[in-house]
Amino acid sequence: MNAQELRDKTPDQLREELTNLKKEAFNLRFQQATSQLENTARMRQVRRDAARVKTILNEKAATAAADQAEAE
Repeated sequence: MNAQELRDKTPDQLREELTNLKKEAFNLRFQQATSQLENTARMRQVRRDAARVKTILNEKAATAAADQAEAE
């Protein structure tokens, strides 16, 4: 998933994506603890994707706040 794809989504879609990534990260941690994890690189990828989603959510919030302050 790249940043441009995420920027095209609405904040609600991004929050849903973040929830899904957090669930996946939990499941991966659980698999690692029980020695069932096959693809260890997936943990890093999910963590970075979650950070990417959070960054874009913050960008959108800052833009909305700036637009609102500008309108006043």
